[in-house]
Amino acid sequence: MAERGLEPSPAAVAALPPEVRAQLAELELELSEGDITQKGYEKKRSKLLSPYSPQTQETDSIGQKERNQTPAPTAAQTSAPSKYHRSRSGGARDERYRSDIHTEAVQAALAKHKEQKMALPMPTKRRSTFVQSPADACTPPENVSAPPDVTATTSSSSSSLRPANIDLPPSGIVKGMHKGSNRSSLMDTADGVPVNSRVSTKIQQLLNTLKRPKRPPLKEFFVDDSEEIVEVPQPDPNQPKPEGRQMTPVKGEPLGVICNWPPALESALQRWGSTQAKCPCLTGLDVTGKPVYTLTYGKLWSRSLKLAYTLLNKLGTKNEPVLKPGDRVALVYPNNDPVMFMVAFYGCLLAEVIPVPIEVPLTRKDAGGQQIGFLLGSCGIALALTSEICLKGLPKTQNGEIVQFKGWPRLKWVVTDSKYLSKPPKDWQPHISPAGTEPAYIEYKTSKEGSVMGVTVSRLAMLSQCQALSQACNYSEGETVVNVLDFKKDAGLWHGMFANVMNKMHTISVPYSVMKTCPLSWVQRVHAHKAKVALVKCRDLHWAMMAHRDQRDVSLSSLRMLIVTDGANPWSVSSCDAFLSLFQSHGLKPEAICPCATSAEAMTVAIRRPGVPGAPLPGRAILSMNGLSYGVIRVNTEDKNSALTVQDVGHVMPGGMMCIVKPDGLPQLCRTDEIGEICVSSRTGGMMYFGLAGVTKNTFEVIPVTSSGSPVGDVPFIRSGLLGFVGPGSLVFVVGKMDGLLMVSGRRHNADDIVATGLAVESIKTVYRGRHTGLLAVPQTCQARPYLRTFPLSVPSVRNPLPPDLRVARVLTSFRIAVFSVSVFYDERIVVVAEQRPDASEEDSFQWMSRVLQAIDSIHQVGVYCLALVPANTLPKTPLGGIHISQTKQLFLEGSLHPCNILMCPHTCVTNLPKPRQKQPGVGPASVMVGNLVAGKRIAQAAGRDLGQIEENDLVRKHQFLAEILQWRAQATPDHVLFMLLNAKGTTVCTASCLQLHKRAERIASVLGDKGHLNAGDNVVLLYPPGIELIAAFYGCLYAGCIPVTVRPPHAQNLTATLPTVRMVVDVSKAACVLTTQTLMRLLKSREAAAAVDVKTWPAIIDTDDLPRKRLPQLYKPPTPEMLAYLDFSVSTTGMLTGVKMSHSAVNALCRAIKLQCELYSSRQIAICLDPYCGLGFALWCLCSVYSGHQSVLIPPMELENNLFLWLATVNQYKIRDTFCSYSVMELCTKGLGNQVEVLKTRGINLSCIRTCVVVAEERPRVSLQQSFSKLFKDIGLSPRAVSTTFGSRVNVAICLQGTSGPDPTTVYVDLKSLRHDRVRLVERGAPQSLLLSESGKILPGVKVVIVNPETKGPVGDSHLGEIWVNSPHTASGYYTIYDSETLQADHFNTRLSFGDAAQTLWARTGYLGFVRRTELTAATGERHDALYVVGALDETLELRGLRYHPIDIETSVSRVHRSIAECAVFTWTNLLVVVVELCGSEQEALDLVPLVTNVVLEEHYLIVGVVVVVDPGVVPINSRGEKQRMHLRDSFLADQLDPIYVAYNM
Repeated sequence: MAERGLEPSPAAVAALPPEVRAQLAELELELSEGDITQKGYEKKRSKLLSPYSPQTQETDSIGQKERNQTPAPTAAQTSAPSKYHRSRSGGARDERYRSDIHTEAVQAALAKHKEQKMALPMPTKRRSTFVQSPADACTPPENVSAPPDVTATTSSSSSSLRPANIDLPPSGIVKGMHKGSNRSSLMDTADGVPVNSRVSTKIQQLLNTLKRPKRPPLKEFFVDDSEEIVEVPQPDPNQPKPEGRQMTPVKGEPLGVICNWPPALESALQRWGSTQAKCPCLTGLDVTGKPVYTLTYGKLWSRSLKLAYTLLNKLGTKNEPVLKPGDRVALVYPNNDPVMFMVAFYGCLLAEVIPVPIEVPLTRKDAGGQQIGFLLGSCGIALALTSEICLKGLPKTQNGEIVQFKGWPRLKWVVTDSKYLSKPPKDWQPHISPAGTEPAYIEYKTSKEGSVMGVTVSRLAMLSQCQALSQACNYSEGETVVNVLDFKKDAGLWHGMFANVMNKMHTISVPYSVMKTCPLSWVQRVHAHKAKVALVKCRDLHWAMMAHRDQRDVSLSSLRMLIVTDGANPWSVSSCDAFLSLFQSHGLKPEAICPCATSAEAMTVAIRRPGVPGAPLPGRAILSMNGLSYGVIRVNTEDKNSALTVQDVGHVMPGGMMCIVKPDGLPQLCRTDEIGEICVSSRTGGMMYFGLAGVTKNTFEVIPVTSSGSPVGDVPFIRSGLLGFVGPGSLVFVVGKMDGLLMVSGRRHNADDIVATGLAVESIKTVYRGRHTGLLAVPQTCQARPYLRTFPLSVPSVRNPLPPDLRVARVLTSFRIAVFSVSVFYDERIVVVAEQRPDASEEDSFQWMSRVLQAIDSIHQVGVYCLALVPANTLPKTPLGGIHISQTKQLFLEGSLHPCNILMCPHTCVTNLPKPRQKQPGVGPASVMVGNLVAGKRIAQAAGRDLGQIEENDLVRKHQFLAEILQWRAQATPDHVLFMLLNAKGTTVCTASCLQLHKRAERIASVLGDKGHLNAGDNVVLLYPPGIELIAAFYGCLYAGCIPVTVRPPHAQNLTATLPTVRMVVDVSKAACVLTTQTLMRLLKSREAAAAVDVKTWPAIIDTDDLPRKRLPQLYKPPTPEMLAYLDFSVSTTGMLTGVKMSHSAVNALCRAIKLQCELYSSRQIAICLDPYCGLGFALWCLCSVYSGHQSVLIPPMELENNLFLWLATVNQYKIRDTFCSYSVMELCTKGLGNQVEVLKTRGINLSCIRTCVVVAEERPRVSLQQSFSKLFKDIGLSPRAVSTTFGSRVNVAICLQGTSGPDPTTVYVDLKSLRHDRVRLVERGAPQSLLLSESGKILPGVKVVIVNPETKGPVGDSHLGEIWVNSPHTASGYYTIYDSETLQADHFNTRLSFGDAAQTLWARTGYLGFVRRTELTAATGERHDALYVVGALDETLELRGLRYHPIDIETSVSRVHRSIAECAVFTWTNLLVVVVELCGSEQEALDLVPLVTNVVLEEHYLIVGVVVVVDPGVVPINSRGEKQRMHLRDSFLADQLDPIYVAYNM
């Protein structure tokens, strides 16, 4: 490197100031760590040394020159399959987009960011995902390091089946700390960042990037009562404002009256066809670029006549013609067949039918094809004209018929080749009347949203356009025109098909397919035919420069006009300058270059007139990009990085009048220094959008008004869709177009500008350059915008030619980048999509994306919301190879874009979030209560029936213990069957009568004494699969005086994950013995178990498969009912292992309350499909049947995996009236049997017998699942009223249960926004931001609940959300922990209200948030019914931006956004919201989910997602109750154990 070659001596370095030496050392460190490129290092180093060494400064300029020069291509590079195809040069950027000035502007902007280098976390991607080529998959490049991943610990199966539900607490987490204290684990450091965690390091990097202040700064606090959702950005007081006077309409020169102009275009054809029959009209080229056929005026006239006659007379019968004058027909001709198209077009004009030229459909699902079909249908088109060759190439069905294109009407195809046309009789002549306002043809136009509209052009406008063009361009008879444009629409049609016939000129049409293989062909045609005029786009100028070396002996001296028609291209100025500097030596005159502005509606808006030799070139203005974003013209004098150089597009067309109006709202005239939409009034524009009267009025019938609102005149103007201004000398300048306008936070940005900036960021390694794209990706109707993004430095021109090496053509390709905006959270957000080169590495791509974000932010002062890279050549194309923007946007929004890299930046560009909420301090519980009373709101409390008033038999008074009740039943009803256990086939595998259960319990109690040597009060772990063995073991423990602890057995196929939980319960409960089966005992002592836990330290393990026939001499009776009956251990959804103590009195009261609520008696039969290890599921499985005497049909949930019909078939077989299940069982049936209802009917399954179907849960009722279940099985007799839910918690396992009597469960819609503020506001169904909540069953007898503020512990009103506190005789006694924390017991189980409770009632805190509403229904007591609604667990709520969020609400929104999301879970980490989604589709769709998830959370919850993690199905852990274990998922994520498909860190 030049800079390195002239190193300053050590003495010189030592002489430098200390701060410079420190900066040099820091630079060296950045280079060694890869934080800066070699080029960037050298540039910054030379900049640092330049003030101290003139030699270094000189060397730097030399090095810069060397870098700008590229060595000549080698022989290997120049030898290519085609004369005009060159292999891609590794370090060369596509010359068509080359602009040194633009690139320097971007590089200068990026240099600012190097001082404050952003340590952005790179996305994490699984290596197996998104392999773009087989070579990539087999032999990754050695010099490219693999991106960091989080796959080091485990590899998860990608099976779509979720593994067995398991309870997985994080290691060492036991309920034994205060609810308000922070959870911690072994992996946490003091600052909360885990040690050795790559994921957490990335999150820390992300947090560091977010510490920078956002723009604009948000206000500090949220005003509670404000109904405003978004923060309205205040206008910048320093923003530029227009100061000029109001403009006046500008008139073009009068349209001259020439005596020999024909009265209609058809008359001109008739005249030349009759008098100049042998004059050439149109020449077509073959694929090699050589002339293949010349259509003379005589041939054109005769063949058009034949076609006109055939259309009117030969397609139907004489009485019923298929076509009549005024009908519309489609013209379907390829771009390489201008001759057939011209004949068809003029044939339609002569027949007075209206042609609608469209593109040839290639497949059934072409991009935008459906919208074209809509246009054809709205035009009433039933006939399509085409050529024989084109017809043969259309896609066919197996029967040989043309396929029915999506959205198209049924068409009859007519071939217009001469041999199929009928010669008209000599006396037949077409009717040619003077041009009037009747429609001549319809040109299709695609809007910004992707809809296709038909611009109707009248015969008068068509003629006037020809006259105006002839006058402006000074056309004369016999001139030759080379047309490289699409001849079916726009300027290619107007100049190449209309004006040439008007003036008897000769058009040589160069099709796009020829340009791809022979890019110099149009220059060769100009040279060969001495053409006077050429119609090109700047793409064609670039391609000609690329191929220039292949043929140097061309002359362009004949050209008097080089019309550059695609002014919307941001590089057109540099294209013209570079082309001129290269071809001026070939005779090209500077005054010949004539840019023009066109639009489908206004047709030709302005064109630069051909100049005279020696005249000065038009001037250019250097405008401030900041001013333009506010719609104001300001000369750029300050920030050189954000300037725009614009050139004029000539004057207004002859006979026309132009004004500039505000683009939004009323068409008010702009000031002279203001940018607005160009409007044109002349006879040469379109007349309407066909069939769209409303849109037509707003576009074609505009009356401009002054600032006072008075109309300028009564002459209507046409909106051109172009943005610009009128400069000095009435020159027209175009700076953009409405379709490319991006309105972000009240400022205007242009899509083309952002494309230009993105391409200037060293994109050679990353962005794909498709071999057949047209230009940059801008909306489909790109018109009139010749300008260059630049500094006010040296523009390449005749006086400042490009260096010779920069004129060398290297590759005939173009970059493919699309820019559009999407509406997210009340504002437009910018999305950039680029095609990535197949050989680009992850690091290159991510570095390019990061630099693009910095460049756009610096130059345009706007944030990019999303930057996505897609595989090469996958974006939808327009017919000429450009990117179909609206289709790309549609794919992005529906999640079908399939990017291979993506970067979301919502933190930097979403600045209108609601203000964070500040909770008001100092409001005590007494003030809240008084406020509620003053407002007339009742205190939120409710209660079940009073147990003291309920009559019951002597059973309760006689027996206080469940063991005594079983003994009594064994004596009173020994043969009464209490339990029936079913297998997957529905067969009864085991039953237990009262006596059988009693005897088996006795034997187990005997074994506990003999083998276990246990004493009364010892804890015994029961490790059994769901069944009667578990029940017998439980009562055996009671008989022996031991304390049973039921634990779910470990999963044999997943010991590593499930056995530690068992071990933890055994250790925490201090169990003296484990009762289990022989099979499980062997599993506990197996080699596999030894790999997960220490098997040598198990307590005594006793199997109960073969019990001795021995009974205890005396059964144990507890001295008091307050003695401990059993321990209930469970893993909460927050990952906390919690054990609660249940006394005998609580067990008795619980069974009694359930019996009374459900009316359970000995004659009853219930079906239970629940896990029997904890909570209400355990009570229903093991306790209630013994207490009430009813028969329980037991269905282990795991059996449903083998037979989905089992539960419902059992209910039907035994005519069960009451059944209990879990949400996981209900979901399994809903998903698995959703399409098998007819099968259920044929099996004779009828659910009309069900009175109550109760879902046992400790969570908010899943209303949508319950409703789906009810609707699904309604056809087989299930009553919607039957389905209900329960509510319980750790402190009280059964608070609510619907039961058999009482009102039906009620539902309400609440406002989500209020809920986040802990307020409850009821809204109507369908209200925005509404949440449907269902009552969680009826409160059990003897239970009281009150809603309490969890911070102040004071009661709240019924319009507030608070913690549910419960008082009940069956509340648990306390936590069973290895720490005997008295404060924890008192806080959770024996706490009092801080105010307003004179009785000093002892309450237990459930840890769940909810509210109470008094309904209009009547309870069993005759009073109005109070309904309890559970909202969510307090421990799980997310405190973000001062608001309280419930994870399930965010998860519900996320689950809806894409069909491939199987499950999702959310949690927070260091104030970042992390969303984990399970992908059940192809891994290609993984990155599609990132923007969708970010969008929906922002739109519905006003939160910015920090991290999106895409994982395989089954990764989100679900416990036995069907609840997500979010904290366990969080710990697995931070420990790099998820094996994610993709992790996106939103910036």
